[in-house]
Amino acid sequence: STSRSPPRIWRPDIVRSVFALIRRDLRLAARDGSALGTALGFFLIVVALFPLGLGPDLKLLSRLAPGALWIALLLSALLSLPQMFERDFADGSLEAMASGPVPLEMTVAAKALVHWLTTGVPLAIGAPVLGLLLNLDLSVAPILLATLLIGTPAISFLGAVGAALTLKARRGGLVVAVLMLPLYIPTLLYGITAISAVVTPPGDAVAALAMLGAVSLFSLIIGPFGAAAALRYQLH
Repeated sequence: STSRSPPRIWRPDIVRSVFALIRRDLRLAARDGSALGTALGFFLIVVALFPLGLGPDLKLLSRLAPGALWIALLLSALLSLPQMFERDFADGSLEAMASGPVPLEMTVAAKALVHWLTTGVPLAIGAPVLGLLLNLDLSVAPILLATLLIGTPAISFLGAVGAALTLKARRGGLVVAVLMLPLYIPTLLYGITAISAVVTPPGDAVAALAMLGAVSLFSLIIGPFGAAAALRYQLH
């Protein structure tokens, strides 16, 4: 009987290489810290300035807090997207990855996962704490955190496409924002809809969370393929 070899993407050496890439990027992110520091700093500034624009109406501030936190997190995460491939492109390691045995789609997925772990998750965890500056109702904090943790993978995995398309752009951050903000609208809408269903019942928060999860799953599938195609174009 003939034994079948495992699919190329599930070969043990490729899986080990992907995990090694994830560990490497996590170490670099922890050592550098500039991407997360910039995102957290921008997040804090936006949240701190928001009450000054609305005035002293605490009820209005509390009602708008979830949406304001979602928008502030979205804009903060956009700041770090251009750095997803910049370092590896500058030192030539991105070309080596593209020509190596690991499929480029898996390399992109690993980098997007690291971006989510080092930027999306910390921002999501910090959002309920910063929500105190916006008079956020503490009963809303759990659903806010749930929507952010479910929705932020879409920011990283769809954002990988924008980061790849603007790899050689002079003002990549601005171009990424222009390209990606329209694609983030479904994530933003379903996230706020789930929170609104809890704040002002009756509402179907479960359905909104399911749709938010579907958007993230769709991004996990489409993002690496789109970003890999864009990187191949950029590198040739």
